[in-house]
Amino acid sequence: MRNLFILAITAITLFAMSAKQQDYNKTIDDWDYNASSQSFDKNLKSRAMPMSTTLASPIMKMSTDSLGFSVGGAKDSDNFYENIKNGYLPKVKSLTYEGVFYDHYFKTEKKQECKDLFCPSYTTYKRENPYTQEQDFYISVGLNSNIKPSDFKRKKLNIVVVLDISGSMNSSFDSYYYDKNPDANEPQISKMQVANESLVSMIDHLGSDDRLGVVLFDNQAYLAKPLRLVKNTDINATKKHILNLKSRGGTNWSEGYKRGLELFNTIESQLKDKKTYENRVIFLTDAMPNRGELKEEGLFGLVDKASKEGIYTTFIGIGVDFNNDLVEAVSKTKGANYFAVHSADEFKKRLDEEFDFMVTPLVFDLSLKLTSTTNKIKAVYGSPDADKATGEVMYVNTLFPSPSENGAVKGGIILIKTTDAKDLTLSVSYKDREGKSYENIQKISFEKKYTTKGSGIAKAILLTDYVTIMKNWMIDMREGCQDKITKRDNIVPLKKRCMIYPPDRPSFTMLETWERKSCPLKVSQGYKKLLSIFQADFAKRAKNFEDDKFEKELDSLKALLSSQTKPTNSVIDDWNSKR
Repeated sequence: MRNLFILAITAITLFAMSAKQQDYNKTIDDWDYNASSQSFDKNLKSRAMPMSTTLASPIMKMSTDSLGFSVGGAKDSDNFYENIKNGYLPKVKSLTYEGVFYDHYFKTEKKQECKDLFCPSYTTYKRENPYTQEQDFYISVGLNSNIKPSDFKRKKLNIVVVLDISGSMNSSFDSYYYDKNPDANEPQISKMQVANESLVSMIDHLGSDDRLGVVLFDNQAYLAKPLRLVKNTDINATKKHILNLKSRGGTNWSEGYKRGLELFNTIESQLKDKKTYENRVIFLTDAMPNRGELKEEGLFGLVDKASKEGIYTTFIGIGVDFNNDLVEAVSKTKGANYFAVHSADEFKKRLDEEFDFMVTPLVFDLSLKLTSTTNKIKAVYGSPDADKATGEVMYVNTLFPSPSENGAVKGGIILIKTTDAKDLTLSVSYKDREGKSYENIQKISFEKKYTTKGSGIAKAILLTDYVTIMKNWMIDMREGCQDKITKRDNIVPLKKRCMIYPPDRPSFTMLETWERKSCPLKVSQGYKKLLSIFQADFAKRAKNFEDDKFEKELDSLKALLSSQTKPTNSVIDDWNSKR
């Protein structure tokens, strides 16, 4: 009898242990957000999960060429193109040099094998500018690495998604929320829908040993999903919850971001060690806040402070009214980047090709110093921190790995304009993820003969001319529509003004609030004449490259030339050229 009792107890114990183990291994639906709730638990308790075994993240299919680098900041200029497509005058910072560069592959003219993490290669070029009739002198910096595609594998991820669910997210994806037409019908595709679908696509790229957490915000912040291992989460249930999210309330960016950072405190320190893990906030928003603190102690300060602790940020802008002016400034922070989404399908395609790259910053604090008795840096094209490049120094905050094909790197170039063609020495210093410092010093002589056909520097100059003209057009056209331009004492003729390095233009004060209405697309008669000449020149020069991806630039030029501007007293024929 006693033996039977012992056997029974043993059987019950083993069954209980087995049941407990099964429950532990079972994935759970840990979604906490209740749309009817108007508050959240501010005393978030630690929910640290046990250590897990390491699973290799999937290797992307790519070229056998070594990877290259692209700079942080804007990874596209889609918001600029979408505004033109929908008949709106884009915001000046919706178009960036690095964003346009990242749409193209550049031959970096690498002359020897790269044996370090980062190896700059240099090419020189000089020309007579067709618009200013001045001599231009350029040096391109090719962004090469020693990383073989077969060796590249991102670290395990701790991803916290901070998703904007404010009322403006319910507005149409292709219109401005603050234009508000009370008689307008519900949008066929809302920004909320695109954001939800884009987020679900991103989740598909997480591995079983990655962690995912979700925070939602309107005028408050809400914990939607704790930071938990993917393999312990019912991911399909999580996706369904996300797709069912509705917009409501005001906008408090900083509260949402702070709430997102709190999730990193819920896991043990060894589970976010940057030697093993990437820690990143993915911030999805239409960037039209009407509440919250936007000063240094607000969102700007939070993003910068987080980067110093090894938590980096990706901003994903949703909709044509996405405010690049604010996010472009935030993205200058170490390890940060941003994307503009113009369709969930296009974003999914981009994630399929580049997700591991976008979450893996590898080079930091890149500084280039020029030593010459006479030659100085005049302008830098292709870095969000170009405004820090003054006199003899060029500064780049972050480099991300970038795909390469046949010796060309996607976005893998920075263009420097110098004052003359005298010999000089360029010394580059940078740090890796662990903070180790490196230096590269090379002497540069301007070539006597220059090859334009197919060269990376010639393509960079072509695209730089495009961005420069477009940015000057936006600066001139935005006067009288929300932005106030400071006039020069002597007005520079348009044929020269269109080529002025935009940071050198007179300052212009933007609308203080971020709650912007749209500006109608406007092209003066002078600019139409200029753009007509430039379009022909651009198309001709583009034929020198084996690149079929100039459609965005050419389509935007075509759209501007065919646009109809309502005549006003401020529209004048400002064409000053006899060409």
